[in-house]
Amino acid sequence: MDKRIVMTLDAGGTNMVFSAIQDKKEIVPPVILPSEVNDIDKCLNMLVNGFEKVRDLLPEKPSAISFAFPGPADYEAGIIGDLPNFPAFRGGVALGPFLKARFQIPVFINNDGNLFAYGEATEGILPAINKELLAAGSSKCYRNLLGITLGTGFGAGVVIDGKLLVGDNGAGGDMWCFRNKRYPDCIAEESVSIRAVKRVYTSLSGDNSNLTPKDIFEIAEGTRSGNQKAAIFSFEELGEMAGNAIAEAITLIDGLVVIGGGLAGAGKYILPALVRELKEPLQMMNGTCFARLQMEPFNLEDPADRKKFLEKQCKQIRIPGTEQYVDYDPYKRIGVAISQLGANRAIALGAYKFALNKLNEQ
Repeated sequence: MDKRIVMTLDAGGTNMVFSAIQDKKEIVPPVILPSEVNDIDKCLNMLVNGFEKVRDLLPEKPSAISFAFPGPADYEAGIIGDLPNFPAFRGGVALGPFLKARFQIPVFINNDGNLFAYGEATEGILPAINKELLAAGSSKCYRNLLGITLGTGFGAGVVIDGKLLVGDNGAGGDMWCFRNKRYPDCIAEESVSIRAVKRVYTSLSGDNSNLTPKDIFEIAEGTRSGNQKAAIFSFEELGEMAGNAIAEAITLIDGLVVIGGGLAGAGKYILPALVRELKEPLQMMNGTCFARLQMEPFNLEDPADRKKFLEKQCKQIRIPGTEQYVDYDPYKRIGVAISQLGANRAIALGAYKFALNKLNEQ
């Protein structure tokens, strides 16, 4: 049990939700305050007020503050840039140093994609899958993870051998700006987001009633009237477009993929299309075909795929010139899964674990 307490924040355009975590558990009731997006002084005062309310509920002094906040930003320095949905933040706001000076404890800020991936790598899908592999008698062990959040935008984060990929410019792991497969002049996020699902459904169905993704999912499920075929396709196209971007990234990362966010609830339609895209072949100019990935991708939400993924593939081969044998696993594979923690929980745990590891390094 780690006794250290980390104060956290779920920063939204409507509300700011403050809390604190100890030993991976929330230890205070959340403090919810309305966001102040237009006035920087009011916004900073609100942030101080929220963290003070949480601090006053704690049994002892917290060790750090750690949370996700929208970018662009220099997260290492704790400086927030010009935020599209927060007009108060213009010209660079030293939010991290401000809170550190006010509370006299370290402050760590990251984006939600990074912290989602870090939470899943430390407390979510990565240890869970490794535990299943061990139970199945497999020697395979995963250390790398690509975390994807599907919602208002196309978020991503990368963890390599336990280390969060931040990048020299704080842009490590960003995938929203990858080239769009279907619309090459556009960014991938235009086809991997809530607005993409709504646009595709409206275009195919002719329904201009401004339905939410939840509405469209219910149409896909047949529990709401509407164009079921168009609803299903709107999620499948998102899966295909996300799969194209993920294929580019996972080629470099070579690890598990976990998906969270509001649209992950439609994973039954998104994941099969996504994995199909990962399996799409490429070819040389002479016509020779290759699998797009060196690793075979599996949909870990499909029981048959999961069973095959977990199967022990290791065999023993003899060391030449000796009677000794070594294990050899020639079967390269990765899995794609839906977050079991949920994005909010994974982000909170990611913020908590990131802070503890940074404190340990200090």
